[in-house]
Amino acid sequence: MKFDLATDKTPAGDQPKAIEALVSGVRAGMRTQTLLGVTGSGKTFTAANVIQQIQKPTLVIAHNKTLAAQLAQEYKDFFPHNAVHYFVSYYDYYQPEAYMPVSDTYIEKEAMINEEIDRLRHASTQALLTRNDVIIVASVSCIYGLGSPIEYQKVHKKIEKGFSIDRAELVRLLVGMYFERTNADLSPGHFRAVGNSVEIMPTNERVIYRLGFDGATIATISKIDAISRSIIEETETFFLFPAKHFVTPEAERARALEEIKNELDTQLKKFKQEDKILELQRLKRRTEHDLALIREVGYCNGIENYSRHFDGRAPGEAPYTLLSYFPHTKDGKPDFLTIIDESHVTLPQLGGMYAGDRSRKLTLVEHGFRLPSAIDNRPLNFSEFEERVGQCIYTSATPGKLEYAQAIPPHGQMVEQIIRPTGLLDPILDVRPITQSGTYPGQIKDFIDESVKVIEGGLRVLVTTLTKKMAEDLSDFLTERGVKSKYLHSDIKTIDRIQILTDFRRGHFDCLVGVNLLREGLDLPEVELVAILDADKEGFLRSETSLTQTIGRAARNENGRVILYADEMTNSLESAIRETTRRREQQIAYNKKHGITPKTILKEIRDITEQMRTEHQTTVETLLIVDTELYIKNPKKTLKDKRTQMEEAVERLDFETAAIIRDEIIALENLSTKKK
Repeated sequence: MKFDLATDKTPAGDQPKAIEALVSGVRAGMRTQTLLGVTGSGKTFTAANVIQQIQKPTLVIAHNKTLAAQLAQEYKDFFPHNAVHYFVSYYDYYQPEAYMPVSDTYIEKEAMINEEIDRLRHASTQALLTRNDVIIVASVSCIYGLGSPIEYQKVHKKIEKGFSIDRAELVRLLVGMYFERTNADLSPGHFRAVGNSVEIMPTNERVIYRLGFDGATIATISKIDAISRSIIEETETFFLFPAKHFVTPEAERARALEEIKNELDTQLKKFKQEDKILELQRLKRRTEHDLALIREVGYCNGIENYSRHFDGRAPGEAPYTLLSYFPHTKDGKPDFLTIIDESHVTLPQLGGMYAGDRSRKLTLVEHGFRLPSAIDNRPLNFSEFEERVGQCIYTSATPGKLEYAQAIPPHGQMVEQIIRPTGLLDPILDVRPITQSGTYPGQIKDFIDESVKVIEGGLRVLVTTLTKKMAEDLSDFLTERGVKSKYLHSDIKTIDRIQILTDFRRGHFDCLVGVNLLREGLDLPEVELVAILDADKEGFLRSETSLTQTIGRAARNENGRVILYADEMTNSLESAIRETTRRREQQIAYNKKHGITPKTILKEIRDITEQMRTEHQTTVETLLIVDTELYIKNPKKTLKDKRTQMEEAVERLDFETAAIIRDEIIALENLSTKKK
């Protein structure tokens, strides 16, 4: 399939010339291009038009999960007929393994995996290996080790109707593909044998494939809705990929175990020569325990630390990552497009991952907690990243030094997009003092007064603080004074962050308080006022780049304005104000010349959490619409019938349906309680 940009929008403002320049640059073989686009100028739409014309698989990298989720939804809207996927770290909580020699403190790895995000990661890699019209929106987790795409693809199976295999053989095949057997509810990566059939839930979608057997032959293949248990379709074939990204054939596993044992012997000799008896015993005990577990069950905690041996990589060689799954030419060169969103933040992140990881691992190795090969379980360094991505387009309203350095013809260029399609201007700026003086109440009370005016007009307010604690305290303070508010910072879980932003746009609350997450890429046209507290506290959060980006949050509303609370003018403040004023004057002149009246962006309120919302919950709500009327007429009979249906579902091991009916019964009983 080809990319099909399905939208009624047409490029406007500076977009047409930007699209033409970027497409020409890609076709001319430019390695890196920078799209300097002001906030609200439609950089994503420009990028979508470039993808449409270039027709290559595309990797979009964002610097945080919230922004990645928003971009994924935007690209899904632009390309509804193509494969747009979301690839971020699947940890809701992650504490890496570490050792602090000063206090002799060992911190064990602790992680909480989000199964839904893990499913989306599998959907991403499987799409890349099976089709060409793929856009992957990823966080910087795309440069971390993932497992060999060659082995991953080698293990996948085409399951066909009429395939000669008996039920016992299929079960062994699934176990060999890392699927887990269960007698309870199916979840991605699990299967169960029921009567003369086997039911499988793949890792990439929440559906069940039921394989019916006639002797030693697959007689039927039914694709079934995992919740309602209704048959979606009868199919002739489907592809099944392994349930884990790290796939190691049996022969390779034996080789890897031997290599690990040899490395252990070498490291133990080294410790003995250095008279490090404690480190020697520590490493010997742990590694031999891990080897025993891998031999017996094929897995141990921290198995990723041995990934270099299982992959067959040489010491120091870069790991496989998501980039390895993208298409390459016959001579091994990347054959895809890379778009780095908000590059002034994302590029430093990409460049900084390697050093931090290496420093932590070296300490673990030095003190006998890990073998030296653990260092090769790592993210790519920046030069490796540059080698492995295709032609790059950086997008930012405030490009950094690297973007300018690489935007030199003939290998690169800088493309400006200052004029917005909507005619919207950069916001009006107002600098006010922080401290209370005379009749002036100080920044907090002044901000509350200004917020109330905006909220009474039906619009929203953003305010940025310097710390998480300040954000939480200010949110509570505002709520106590009648301003409905919530805070948003990095401690809040990925899915919850996205939901908070959606609720904010829908008007469930009026003021959003944040720290750094409010800077780049948040598309909130309902926001009329942005307040920057302590704007003169020079530093990362109040640098020229940060201030300019934060100011941009008010640029999607025709009445957008920004209040900067400062007792003195710093260099960063002066530069941000000067650049915003320059752009605003340029935009006013363009609008006057072309007779354009600025209009607030109208954007449908949607987000990726709507897709992540469980089908279970949706099905329960759908059934309630039908059954509530029956319940009102005859509560006892309705509940009795429902309990009978639930028991019948349990008897036939249909636990999904039983759980749905159970939750519907609870909802109906709650309905009765509310009426009383």
